Amino acid sequence: MEKESVTPRLTPARLDIRPRRLDPGLPDPLPRHWLDGDPFKTHFFNAMSVLFPDGERYFIDSVRLFRDQIKDPQLQEQIRGFIGQEGHHSREHIDYNQRLRQLGYDIDALELPVKRRIRFVEKNFSPERQLAGTVAMEHFTAIMADAVLREPRWMQGATPEMLRLWRWHALEETEHKAVAFDVYMQVCGDRKLLRKAMRQATFFFLKDVTRGMWHMLRRDGLLLRPGMWWRGMRWLWGRNGFFTGLLGAYRDFYRENFHPWQHDNMDLLEQTATEYSANLIR
Repeated sequence: MEKESVTPRLTPARLDIRPRRLDPGLPDPLPRHWLDGDPFKTHFFNAMSVLFPDGERYFIDSVRLFRDQIKDPQLQEQIRGFIGQEGHHSREHIDYNQRLRQLGYDIDALELPVKRRIRFVEKNFSPERQLAGTVAMEHFTAIMADAVLREPRWMQGATPEMLRLWRWHALEETEHKAVAFDVYMQVCGDRKLLRKAMRQATFFFLKDVTRGMWHMLRRDGLLLRPGMWWRGMRWLWGRNGFFTGLLGAYRDFYRENFHPWQHDNMDLLEQTATEYSANLIR
């Protein structure tokens, strides 16, 4: 596939991507509404957790398809760190999702469309297109991770263990936010394909998260509470809302010559990393 543009690699040279253990683990049992006692906010994050085990295994596999083509030793080392981090995320969210099952949510039913979609993509899409999907979702997770780390209000009122889990996940997503992108630009570089992948990833991410929230709120008997929906949608989409604040960074992905580290949050990353320094896997 012909490269459409060449983008300089802007990943900081001092970046050290290594997985960390999450210690302590998740609370057992998991509080039903662990984020400020708010079912809407809690299930927004819970619904994302449902997507992670299968999604992150897919991310790993799509990068591995091109690992042997990468000659840059620094990027090879970052690929190794990316795979290690995503593998740990997948295992931690398997545990998380099991806690959700114990609360009575049908996680298997929520995971099934994700599994089917991944099987379809792996069977029918080219390796380059599979990697483009990973690049798109890695940008999505990176800008959400930045918001979680930068703005404590989004997790205000979370139980300590769940706050630690989501900050841990956000830290490592920030660290490896450009790995799949850098691999893609070396082996393909087609911006048009990336933009198409982002449009599709956005549609399915919003659809899957909404479906998960709807299911969990219905199981809680809270689906028909207009006040909860009003407050929740303002929290997501209102002025200064969670998603509203991401729109500028999201749109940047569609720019020619965009690179994830043009959103330079290295100082925030290094500050947050001190919270988990004892958990690094050597």
